Amino acid sequence: MAATHQWAHVDKARAHQDFQRFYEELAPLIDSAVPSSPAIQSLMARHHAIASRFYAPSREAYIGTALFYADNPDMKAFHNAYHPRMVAFLGEAIHTYAHSHL
Repeated sequence: MAATHQWAHVDKARAHQDFQRFYEELAPLIDSAVPSSPAIQSLMARHHAIASRFYAPSREAYIGTALFYADNPDMKAFHNAYHPRMVAFLGEAIHTYAHSHL
């Protein structure tokens, strides 16, 4: 983060709006979809694209994002506010996406 001056190159407000829209779209699908399904993986391409505005995540770094969501209490609470299983679902979906596309 220091090298990018706290991600000065990123329109953070727009990224947060795009993440919010993504989570609002994903949340209603969690109870009826499988993280590895083509529909969910298509959505994950959007998640990855938004994350990539900050840095170009390697496979390991993108999977690390999912681990951060699960391990950080504030991030876990933020994401699970959209759906109680959001973090677990995202973890599986990110893992699948990373192994298939990165």
